[in-house]
Amino acid sequence: MKLARVGAVLLSLLVLLTLATSGEAQQRDKVVLLLNWYNYGEHGPFYLGLARGYYREEGIDLEIQEGRGSGPTIQAVGAGSAQFGYADVGTAIRAVTRGAPVHFVGVLVQTSPMGLIGLAEKNIREPKDLVGKTVAMTPGGAVDTIFQAFAKATGLKEGDYKVVSGDATTKRNAVIHGQADVTTGHINDQNIFIEDVTGKKVQVIRYADHGVNPLNNGIIVHKDMLSKQGDLIRRFMRASTRAVEGAVQNPEEATDALLKANPKAGKRELLFAGLKATIPLYHTKLTQGQRPFRVAPADMQATLDIMVEYGGVEPAQKGKPEDYYTNELLP
Repeated sequence: MKLARVGAVLLSLLVLLTLATSGEAQQRDKVVLLLNWYNYGEHGPFYLGLARGYYREEGIDLEIQEGRGSGPTIQAVGAGSAQFGYADVGTAIRAVTRGAPVHFVGVLVQTSPMGLIGLAEKNIREPKDLVGKTVAMTPGGAVDTIFQAFAKATGLKEGDYKVVSGDATTKRNAVIHGQADVTTGHINDQNIFIEDVTGKKVQVIRYADHGVNPLNNGIIVHKDMLSKQGDLIRRFMRASTRAVEGAVQNPEEATDALLKANPKAGKRELLFAGLKATIPLYHTKLTQGQRPFRVAPADMQATLDIMVEYGGVEPAQKGKPEDYYTNELLP
């Protein structure tokens, strides 16, 4: 009888433990983070946060999905099919002025990684070296829109260079196969790939080094979430902030977390190099020393001004910097 009683008690405890665990899982908010592109090194921190359990500790059951560009990511968040998106600031500003109901709750990459990338043997080291050269671009793309600001800031005219068009892969291949002298792109991604494929040294010209430094990638939500799900945003950004700080301290672990989640993301050394190149871009002079994601109003204003002049945003529609972001939900 005693054994039967003990067995019954143990069974009851097991049932209670199962119910408690089940209830805890049910209480977590199921959340999708839709990235701006296929996985590359820059995305490592989010996977680190997932692997270390930071999101789970905040009551979030997070699913990270690869994107197909900032535009589609913005559309998905605006339509409510993803709670959080990782997208380019300039692209989102233009979308908001055209009715997209999204808002930034933090910007991670604040010093622009945009620039021109080519083989060093082409000897294109300064903007003036582009005269007579061929540039591979994607018409309407974020990095190509900002190229117009770069050209104006450096005195380049449209007839000074030739243009070949294509998507990101086509542009990169144009440089690899000698069909273009340089491509527009991100210096924490395409240049690393080109150098690996060709085995040759790559030269980059950063827009930011010539006074053109728009904010880059950050976290967007649907505007309705600001008033209806502020607590969820706070928890998500608290976990994401810890994840980024963890990646700064241990980029190797962040890279491994990305590869464990997506073994086909690429070569480890290239992903690691991409993340290492991204970390110094997390702040501007105005946000140096602050925790990740916090935006300076002047930096958002500068990005807004660039989009008005070059990105198709009408001056009458631009509004104020605070129309596009908030720092209030950051830890």
